[in-house]
Amino acid sequence: MRFIRMCRTETDKVCIQNGIAYRWYGSAGYPDRRWWICQYPLETEGCSQPEYGSEILRTDCLGRKVKEMSKQKSSARTAVIVLGIIFCFVLVALLVCYFLTASYYAKHFFPGTVLNGIAVDKMTVEETEDKVAQEVADYVLSIHTRDGENYQISGPDIDYVYVPGTEISDILEEQENYQWITKRSGTKEENLEVSATFNEHKLDQLVAGLGCFQEKNITRPKDAYLKETEDGYELVKAVKGNQLKLAKVQKMIRGAVDDGETEVTLPDSMYEEPSVKSDDERLNQALSEINSYLDTTIKYDVGENGEVLDRKTVKNWITVGADYSVTFDESGVTGFIQYLASKYNTYGDVRDFKTSLGDTVKIGGGDYGWVIDKEKEKEKLMSEIRSGKTIEREPVFNQTAVVKSEIYDIGDTYVEIDYTNQHMYYYKNGSLKLEADVVTGNIAYSNGSPDGVYKIVYKERDATLTGEDYASDVSYFMVFAYNVGFHDASWRSEFGKQIYKSSGSHGCINMPVDKATQLYQILEIGTPVVAYYREPVQLTAENAKISNAYSYRAG
Repeated sequence: MRFIRMCRTETDKVCIQNGIAYRWYGSAGYPDRRWWICQYPLETEGCSQPEYGSEILRTDCLGRKVKEMSKQKSSARTAVIVLGIIFCFVLVALLVCYFLTASYYAKHFFPGTVLNGIAVDKMTVEETEDKVAQEVADYVLSIHTRDGENYQISGPDIDYVYVPGTEISDILEEQENYQWITKRSGTKEENLEVSATFNEHKLDQLVAGLGCFQEKNITRPKDAYLKETEDGYELVKAVKGNQLKLAKVQKMIRGAVDDGETEVTLPDSMYEEPSVKSDDERLNQALSEINSYLDTTIKYDVGENGEVLDRKTVKNWITVGADYSVTFDESGVTGFIQYLASKYNTYGDVRDFKTSLGDTVKIGGGDYGWVIDKEKEKEKLMSEIRSGKTIEREPVFNQTAVVKSEIYDIGDTYVEIDYTNQHMYYYKNGSLKLEADVVTGNIAYSNGSPDGVYKIVYKERDATLTGEDYASDVSYFMVFAYNVGFHDASWRSEFGKQIYKSSGSHGCINMPVDKATQLYQILEIGTPVVAYYREPVQLTAENAKISNAYSYRAG
């Protein structure tokens, strides 16, 4: 059955021609508008595009002429074929180029390749070996000492010759030539183990002949040690010196040459070292112990100018053994304290005393004066000697005096008894406060009063003085020597003159009651008492002995 061309409205864009249904797709603004073949009876779905060049589309369903498509499609197919051929040709060319380049780099090093600092860009193994051999021929080893000295050993001087091996070809094989596109840029440093031969005997001789091994240039090491100085000890530092160990240096240089090294700095292990270094523990511990003594200073408040115990003295009490053991000699302390006592003890010393009459007498004996307690002072000093501190103090005294002086310690407050003139004086701060005639011990009966320098030991009111054949009541008693003191003598009507030579006391100083009363009121315990004879006498009484009288003589 023949179908005649019939179309629906253009709005629906659907028509039937020769029994085939067509539907129009596209829009006025769409350049590829065309009719699409659909199933019949007409359906809006299931359309397919007819082949270009078919007779079906020569006229559209509305009877309009359509553009010839078959020729255009043929030209497009031809262009695609041509482009495909060109693409394949280019691809083949690129592949050929890639594999040729990969083959090239199978025998040549990539650009930027460096072997042991030698640039071998695009070189073959043979070319690289030639260049390495040239570098080896120019081999120079620089040797640096810790003193800053520099020496060089040249390859030709030791018959240094390159021996080719498989090292270069092994590196080339590992360079992955098929990755040449990414590997050919940048620097690629490789470590090449160069094999070379050299004359070890010549090398050892050259090393031994270096300036650092010449006797005139060698400073031998010296041990650190403790040096005694004027005021102590000091650490003399070790001298490192520059004496090298020849055998060890030769071995090290042989190894460096064998490894192809060009720079060698000789480490401390190549040098002879002091056996006792500056940081030696025993040495520094000994110095620390010594300084614990030497850093201690004792400033004694003694005598007129004081005394200082410091390192100049203490260092003489220290002994350092060969093993750096430190020994402190206590006998030095004992000797020092004895020196203090001998210099500053004034007990019993003979003094020059200016009398109230203006002349000067020498008087010693008695029990007045400074006395250092040597035993306690040593104990205290030993406890302080390692403190490392500066300490100011007095010595430990058994007995003290009024004035700190090793020459004249009486001061200007004292009692003076002139036995020869039978007169006493009392001075307070240099001013005469009281004087009186007295009667002293009876010389004729060996009861002479003790002479010397004493001090008031105690005062007593209303005392009874007793002896072998007497008992006397007194109102005031001021003792300065053994059982000897000032007291009132109400039984006497006169004093002074020469009474003491025939009718003197048993040793005490008899005073008028009113004078004794005054003296008792103003005299303080501890006040010095200076008693002297102007003529030679010999005292034999027990109280003179016990009182350490200046004129005591054993009977």
